Amino acid sequence: MTDSFNLGVDIGGTFTDVVLEGPGPSGPRLHSTKVLTTYAAPEDAILDGTARVCAAAGIAPGRLSRIIHGTTLATNALIERRGARTALVTTEGFRDVLEMRTESRFEQYDLNLVLPEPLIPRDARFTLPERVDATGRVLRPLDPAAVEARLPALEGFESVAVGFLHSYLDPSHERLVRDVLARRLPHLSVSLSSEVSPQMREYERFNTTCANAYVRPMMESYLGRLRDRLRALGAECPVFLMHSGGGIVSVETAARFPVRLVESGPAGGAIFAADVARRHGLARVLSFDMGGTTAKICLVRDGQPKTARVFEVARSYRFKKGSGMPISIPVIDMVEIGAGGGSLARVDGLGRIQVGPESAGSEPGPAAYGRGGTRPAVTDADLVLGRLDPANFAGGTLSLHPDRATAALRAHVGEPLGLDATGAAFGVSETVDETMANAARVHAVENGEDLAHYTMIAFGGAAPLHAGRLCEKLGIDRLLVPPGAGVGSAIGFLRAPYAFEATRSAYMRLDAFDEKEAAAILADLAEEASSFVRSCDAHAPIGTETRLYMRYRGQGWEIPVPLDGPLATTPTARGLLARFTEDYAALFGRAVDGLPVEITVWAVNAATPVPPPRPTPPAPPGPRLEGTPRRLWDPVAAAWTDAHEIPRADLADGATATGPCAVTEAETTVIVPAGFTVTGRADGVLDIRRTGRP
Repeated sequence: MTDSFNLGVDIGGTFTDVVLEGPGPSGPRLHSTKVLTTYAAPEDAILDGTARVCAAAGIAPGRLSRIIHGTTLATNALIERRGARTALVTTEGFRDVLEMRTESRFEQYDLNLVLPEPLIPRDARFTLPERVDATGRVLRPLDPAAVEARLPALEGFESVAVGFLHSYLDPSHERLVRDVLARRLPHLSVSLSSEVSPQMREYERFNTTCANAYVRPMMESYLGRLRDRLRALGAECPVFLMHSGGGIVSVETAARFPVRLVESGPAGGAIFAADVARRHGLARVLSFDMGGTTAKICLVRDGQPKTARVFEVARSYRFKKGSGMPISIPVIDMVEIGAGGGSLARVDGLGRIQVGPESAGSEPGPAAYGRGGTRPAVTDADLVLGRLDPANFAGGTLSLHPDRATAALRAHVGEPLGLDATGAAFGVSETVDETMANAARVHAVENGEDLAHYTMIAFGGAAPLHAGRLCEKLGIDRLLVPPGAGVGSAIGFLRAPYAFEATRSAYMRLDAFDEKEAAAILADLAEEASSFVRSCDAHAPIGTETRLYMRYRGQGWEIPVPLDGPLATTPTARGLLARFTEDYAALFGRAVDGLPVEITVWAVNAATPVPPPRPTPPAPPGPRLEGTPRRLWDPVAAAWTDAHEIPRADLADGATATGPCAVTEAETTVIVPAGFTVTGRADGVLDIRRTGRP
């Protein structure tokens, strides 16, 4: 609707970003603001930001059409262990699955390796006599009396996770436990593994269900408070949540499955980058999102972010794969590291500068905020190196204190290493940039990609400050910084479709393929996914995408095989074998002859259509801008250099400027290194290309 006003809200670890999109004279118009996140009551920052952008647009909150919200609250609760008092009810003999994990070591040669503590301690894990086998046959029925006998032990808990062996094939025992608890202990919040993550591999499924149960009471309470306070403000519009897979779901669905929100903010950023990539016709994009607490890196191919079925929260060992809590849900695949503007710097026992994962957050924040912080953060280093304007930070809502940043860097980094404040800031900046570059290299190698052929799209409050240096380190020749980069994830929420993915584990070999059963499974999943989407929008058309996870018999893991046309509704063994062989050969270089092929997981994603992109025309010849003089630190020359400052509004379509320069705007500053040229584009994007360092 051309007269609608849509609000996107992203709660980050440091800032809460609020974006209002409404009608303008020549298309949609954006109003945005950044508010320091209020940890005790996150809704306070949302209400403050909403009032600001509505005032800027000249509308009352009652005119809002919808609010789309993403948050790190669930993630932070899991990382900081601040969830509800939760119990696990599982099959007799499987009490210690959470502790045993998969028996793999994420650091093979560390003799003192300490595994992360399970989310649910052993004295809060209870068993019941029941058993379903791997084919779904009930070997030992569950007696309701056994459930009743466990009730006294569960009375002191707020939430219960129920996960039985092979319950994804027959959920009747889990449902029996839920019914008894609802009747006898109605205050308990109950999460069933057969609903939260109906997939094989009990460790991942149990852990996902425990995580859902752990954060569910908190998220239900928060979402209820948020709706009530928005109504009190006059905003009666529906509220939706961004989920980790890149779609939008209703508040009711989010409250029921809050574990699906753990990567909602970063997912919005990937959607934002994909939208920019489609407008500029880019097939290979590296999405780089750096905020106040973390940096997120994602590969976008042909306008679509890469997705996965499992990811990890709270990696405890140098961000090493396997050292966190596995969450088995549909998710946009990205690497996330503790490298943001608020990441704290220190010198370790070997005399090395270390940055993150500990963050100053918004309370007290970096030393430059003047809110009581005394330890140096990346923002302090950026300020000392001339990349930030102390009087115009976060749109002028927060004044920075260069003297406090200098003192913190000198005391905590400079003095231990014999450096002045500038040298300390340079060391901190190079450390965090190299950390992010290494993460990008590893992520690309794991996906078989060469970043030299990629274009970087940078957004988030801190990314434009560091993206140019990352391009130098990674050998990337082109960088795009879209308008609203400082609040990119919140804008991404406004570009996302209503979507939900339904999954099911059902083992089936192609040499014993049952076409009727396969078609029935896919039809059931399509109906389940579509019903969730229909609860958000009762009238929009809904499309579905089908994906099977297949492997050769004897292999431990599967590959995703997308299906289209008749194969997506009425699959045949011959058609599936041909599609699997093609995809397997494309991924690994060759197929394997003579081995049986099997399906383990079936998935259907339902979504409303995304409007086609409006292509950005080529930039016409334009003026070369000089700007006003400004001193910037050049990390390649390791020296101060004469640069210039240009307001972003001056870089109209075709206008260019040569680095080194700083392009300033309300939410962030774009640093263009020496050897790069920036050009304004018709859609407001800054197109930065390597021309060669003089």
